[in-house]
Amino acid sequence: MKRRAFLKQGVIAAAALAGGGILAGCGAANTAGGAETGGVAGTSGGHSGAKVNFKLGYLPITDHLTIIGHGQTQFQHASVEPVKFASWAELSEALKAGAVQGAFALTPIGISLRQKGVPIKAVFLGHRNGSVLTAQNSPDIASVEDLKGKTIAIPSRFSTHNILLRKLLAEKGIQADRDVKLIDMAPPEMVNALSTGRVGGFIVAEPFGGQAEKQGVGKVLKLSKDIWPDHICCALNVQEEVIAQHPEAVEEVVGALTKAAAFIEGNPKEASNLSVKYLGQKAEIVEYVLTQPKGRVTFTNLVPNIADFAATQDYMIQFGVTQEKIDLQQYVDDRFARQAKA
Repeated sequence: MKRRAFLKQGVIAAAALAGGGILAGCGAANTAGGAETGGVAGTSGGHSGAKVNFKLGYLPITDHLTIIGHGQTQFQHASVEPVKFASWAELSEALKAGAVQGAFALTPIGISLRQKGVPIKAVFLGHRNGSVLTAQNSPDIASVEDLKGKTIAIPSRFSTHNILLRKLLAEKGIQADRDVKLIDMAPPEMVNALSTGRVGGFIVAEPFGGQAEKQGVGKVLKLSKDIWPDHICCALNVQEEVIAQHPEAVEEVVGALTKAAAFIEGNPKEASNLSVKYLGQKAEIVEYVLTQPKGRVTFTNLVPNIADFAATQDYMIQFGVTQEKIDLQQYVDDRFARQAKA
C-alpha cells in the first residue's frame, strides 16, 4: 500500500476517534451501527448492527507488526482492541478461554488448540520467515556445532522455533535433548538471559535477535529463512462463532492487516515508527530487522494455504510435538485473505 494513503488513513481514523466517531480500539467501546456490505463470497448474512467487540491478541514481536493496521483503519463493523501478551502461554490460554476474539498464534499452537477442540480457524498469515538463532557473543560459539552442551531458549515447545531448531540440529548431526538443553522462555526475557549467561543461545521471533546484536551481547548463527525458506510461523486465529455471526467484521480486520502488510514492505522506516505504540521496541531496532538483510522477515504471500500448514504438521509429528493430525480443511479458512488480496 502506498505510504501517503496508509498514513492518511491513520490521520482520518485518529480524528474520528477524537470526535467520538467510527474508529474503535485501545479500549474504546464503540457500538455505532455499520452498513451491511456484500462481504466475502459465502459469508454474507451474518449478524449486523452494533459493532462486534474484537479483542485481537498479539505479542510484542516483529512477526505481529501488521497490528499497526489497527491505528490506520476506520472500522465500520468491528470495535477492535489490541491486547498485548508477554508469552505464548498467556496468549494460548486467552484464545482457548474465548477471552479474545482473535489472536496471532504460532502455527503449532493453533493446530494443537484445534486438536483439543478449541473452535478456531486460521484466516490470515501474519508474516513469513522472521526468526533468528542467536548465540552468546563469545569466541567459544562460532557455529551451530558449537551449541553442543549449551542451554538454548525457545518460546514454547509448541512453537515454529522448536521445529526450526530441531530441524537445523538434525541436519548438523546434533540430537536435541541429548546434546543441547532446551528450555521454554518468554521472548522478552531472552536477551537478558543471554547477557547474564543463563542461556548460551535462543531462537525466537525478531526483534530480539536484532536487539541482542545491537547491544553486543549476541550474534546471529542462522536466520530462519536459511533454515526453512519462506516458512510460515504465526497465523491469525479467529473464534468460529465470530466468523459465523460476524463475517463482515472478520473481513474488515483481515483487510486492515493486509493493507498494513503491504505498507510495511514498501515503507519499513515509517512502519517501524508506527510499531513503537504496539510493540514497545525501539524503532531503529525494528527497522534494522526489517531491512538487514532484506527478507529477514517478509509480509507478502499471506493467504493461508493447506500445503504450508501440512508441512508444519508433518514436522510436529516428526519431532514429537504431537502424535495426531487434524483435518486442515476444517481449520484453514482462506476466504477473507483472498478477498483482501483481490
